[in-house]
Amino acid sequence: MSENVVKSKSVLRAPPSSKEAERGVLGSILLDCHRVMDICEENHVVSETFYDNRNQMIYETLRSMAHNSQTIDTLTLCEQLRSLKKLENAGGVGYIQSLIDQTPTAAHSEYYINIIREKHLLRTIIAYARQAEASCYNEAVGADLLLGEIEQKFLSISDKQGGTGLTWTQAINNTIAHIDRLFSLGAGAVAGLPTGLTNLDRKLKGLRNGEMIVLAARPSMGKTSLAMNIAECVALGRNIYGQPMKGDHSRKRAVGVFSLEMNTESLAMRMLCGMSGVPAFQIDQGILNPKKVNMKLSRGANDLKSAPIYVDDTGGLDVMDMRARARRMKKRYDIELVVIDYLQLCNYREFSKQGRQIETSQISGQIKSMAKELNLPVMVLSQLSRAPEQRGDKSNKPKLSDLRDSGAIEQDADVVLLLRRPCKAPKDDEFDDKRLAIVDVAKHRNGPTGEVRLDFDDTLTRFGDRADTHSEISGFGNIEESRR
Repeated sequence: MSENVVKSKSVLRAPPSSKEAERGVLGSILLDCHRVMDICEENHVVSETFYDNRNQMIYETLRSMAHNSQTIDTLTLCEQLRSLKKLENAGGVGYIQSLIDQTPTAAHSEYYINIIREKHLLRTIIAYARQAEASCYNEAVGADLLLGEIEQKFLSISDKQGGTGLTWTQAINNTIAHIDRLFSLGAGAVAGLPTGLTNLDRKLKGLRNGEMIVLAARPSMGKTSLAMNIAECVALGRNIYGQPMKGDHSRKRAVGVFSLEMNTESLAMRMLCGMSGVPAFQIDQGILNPKKVNMKLSRGANDLKSAPIYVDDTGGLDVMDMRARARRMKKRYDIELVVIDYLQLCNYREFSKQGRQIETSQISGQIKSMAKELNLPVMVLSQLSRAPEQRGDKSNKPKLSDLRDSGAIEQDADVVLLLRRPCKAPKDDEFDDKRLAIVDVAKHRNGPTGEVRLDFDDTLTRFGDRADTHSEISGFGNIEESRR
């Protein structure tokens, strides 16, 4: 058989459908309206679920009548279609009467519904596949961008089939259950994922699903270290001192990391040394006792090996490609937190020629959409402009307006954390406190704002809770003891 014959036969094939099952669903509604219509609603049956145009018109009319609490039978349906001037197009009185004649019982309605949903799903897949094929011939669109768009469309099919939306009643019930769970945990309970830093969790109440958390700072302030410390705590279910977190938060949770600046080995080295209490620069200089160091590193390595952290260190990643990869991580590993280091290194090829400000605003919007689509917190790191240093403020305290490249970052973010270290500002009143790090919660959509004081060990690139906001005391000395 020639290739042309095969192509012509494929073109002539009718889309998947079952006219008998479609008539069975409509006949069942006419026989037992309330029960069958409820089943249709539960299974997200819409007019497009039917292939026959006549059946689409009839179902849409039946659905409208049911919502308006009208009586439904063949007579009332015909009258309603006649008033809408759709009776003839819907097949006429004879066709509507035949729906009941050809449906012996409404008891099998669920079986009929499953058939038409399956056929509709197949038609949707075919339609998306044809769109994908047509798009592949459009050379103006890059292959990576096209792959991300196509993948998103196909994944959206399963989301629609499953019905991701909640009714208002379900949302209220879920909220009450969530509040009851927080009450059962007692005072200080964390609603979202704990960061592992008690002082920060008191302010944020954890990292919440669907939120975009922006962690911004000038270079060399430790924003990557703070983000990776949080990722480590979430992945291991422990706080920054290695102690199990309360309740369900003590279990390990998968974390996806997009490191556009550092490679995977550099991140692993930083995390291992920080967790083991071994300064990385001393290892490079060879000034440590190998036996003692190896013992500490082995203990830390055993913990980190079991941490479900998945790093993608592709440089200059397009944001649509990033979303596609995050979806794969979610499907494959069920990640519960995404960390992006950092926003200004992302690209968006579709808007790359329209200026960096517009491109950055679009990147920010896509990251926010990713958080909502995957229903998990996304922590994205961001650079700050030089404005804090140029204002003449002796503390170099940053503001929301200092977020680099675009004001859209501030608008899209649910939480904005501005990190600074007084020891980097010679005129700051607390310049001599080399361990002090201040996280300013400058924006918090669901909670209070204000400053959080932490400790930072520069040699270990590791943050910790500040035991007393007016003293030098910190918990770093207890790290090794808690691990033992």
